[in-house]
This record gives sequence, C-alpha cells and structure tokens, in this order.
Amino acid sequence: MPIRDGGLGVRRVSSLALSAFVASALSILSLQETILSECQCQQDEFLTTYQSEWTASFGVEPVGALSHRQSAWDKPGIAVVKPQLESGLVDACQKATFLAAIAPHTGDWLSVFIIAACGLRLDDEAVRVAVALHLGLKVCVPHSCHCGQDVDAWGLHAFVCKHAPGRIQ
Repeated sequence: MPIRDGGLGVRRVSSLALSAFVASALSILSLQETILSECQCQQDEFLTTYQSEWTASFGVEPVGALSHRQSAWDKPGIAVVKPQLESGLVDACQKATFLAAIAPHTGDWLSVFIIAACGLRLDDEAVRVAVALHLGLKVCVPHSCHCGQDVDAWGLHAFVCKHAPGRIQ
C-alpha cells in the first residue's frame, strides 16, 4: 500500500501497472490523436481492454483532469485492499498495528530526505526494526532482559525498560 495509506510504499506490480498504464495512456491520448489525425488508426485495443478491466473491478472511471492522474485510478483499488487486509487480522496486536500504521503521519519517516551530515540517516538495523514494527512482524528472538523480564519476539519490552541495550541512562 502507499505510505499515506499505512503501507511502506511497496505495491503489487499488477495493481500499480494497471493504474499507471491507463492514466498514462489517457494523458497522451489527445496529443496522439493530434499527431495521427491524418492517419486512419484503430483505437488502442490495450487501453480499451484495461479500461474495461478496471471498470469491471472498481466501477466508474475517473473523468476530466482526474483521468490523467494515476492516484485517481489507484484510490478505488486501495479502498478495496484496506478492508480485505483489516478483515484478515485475527488478534488484538495485529489490529492495533494496522490501526497505528494507517493513522495520519505514521509513515512520514519513510518520506524524509536522507541527509547524513545533519544526522538524518537510519542505520540498517534501525530500518529493519522500524519496518518490522510498522508491519507487526517479529523483531527479535525471545530472551531475558538485563532486568530479568522476559522479552517476546516483538521486543516491545525495550520501549519501557531502563536496562534495555542501547538506552541512554
């Protein structure tokens, strides 16, 4: 899913390709017709097929200036995927992670410019942990903390423990 919708900005190629192709083809259609006005050309079969496929899946097509924007073609697909993802969540932890991921500004860190000279850079381990927490994945192997508490695979104990490795005392 897109970052603004709670994802990591990684998308299925099939859904991305359909909306990108249709928006791109429609945005140049008038230019194409102007250039080829002297020719007897057939209508683009691919565009017609993909528009029909999109309409069958999502309903009414974007019109006017919106028909040239990929985001306008993406929104209905995202609106279908979100409830599907949410309905597949089985426990409270998964639901909480999903709700946190779709909250406003949750993914803003993914859009920040990396400027190492200013300290705006995460090392590989920080990115691994951040992505795992964002997706509700396991972060570590269950173990005992220095304080004696058990740490589960999600590693959430580290957020509250004063003895957790990496904590500044």
